Amino acid sequence: MLYWITQQLAGRIPGAHVFAYLTFRAILATASALGLSLLVGPSLIRHLVRGQIGQVVRDDGPPTHLLKAGTPTMGGTLILVATLVSTLLWAELTNRLVWTVLGVTFAFGLIGFYDDYLKLMVRNPKGLVPRWKYFWQSVAGLATAATLYYTATDPAQTTLFLPFFKTFHAPLTAFGYIAIAYLMIVGMSNAVNLTDGLDGLAIMPAALVASALGIFAYASGNAVFAHYLQIPDIRGAGELLIFCASLAGAGLGFLWFNSYPAQVFMG
Repeated sequence: MLYWITQQLAGRIPGAHVFAYLTFRAILATASALGLSLLVGPSLIRHLVRGQIGQVVRDDGPPTHLLKAGTPTMGGTLILVATLVSTLLWAELTNRLVWTVLGVTFAFGLIGFYDDYLKLMVRNPKGLVPRWKYFWQSVAGLATAATLYYTATDPAQTTLFLPFFKTFHAPLTAFGYIAIAYLMIVGMSNAVNLTDGLDGLAIMPAALVASALGIFAYASGNAVFAHYLQIPDIRGAGELLIFCASLAGAGLGFLWFNSYPAQVFMG
């Protein structure tokens, strides 16, 4: 949104052209998401405390987790909102990859929100049963994978490349691409859940991985860097740096409240 506005004013206001640079917008996206998290975080925590939306601890977990009972949860809402708002502010909104990533992020966020709703409002410590959670994750994952495949505009976007094997590239069929993309989307989202268990344990790796993926996306979207590093040149992939920067900034903001002793949990 702000990116579009600055581009309309580029010929009228001196210096407005600087917003066309991805690296500059990535810095602004990180700062916006971080600032929004730090600004909204205290109010969200107070609201969760007043609503008695506290952590429900499963009785089959470690005994030390019982100490966390009652700590406000659903803090993932803060990460989700800060990431989405910052991305919408600074990304190029005509980019299909940006909207695809925002869509799958929002979809998985809704699944997590409903899981927390069952735990906190219905008082079911197990939340959404695994088979239904996996079902809806599969729906979102398959829809995203199919969207990426059928909206691809270049063969490189549907070709399999392996890291450290610069000469390997295998064009994928619709079934192969959707299957691999589905496993990556659903598998990685659940892998993050498996790393959780301690204050700040899930969000810090997520922020670091988002930063690394943002660098790769930027390099892949830049023809010069892609050629030099011998990685696929994918037009428009650089805009994903804005999303990754927003996620990293939102994650760092959330970590301020989630580090030990945690004031709020991700949920």
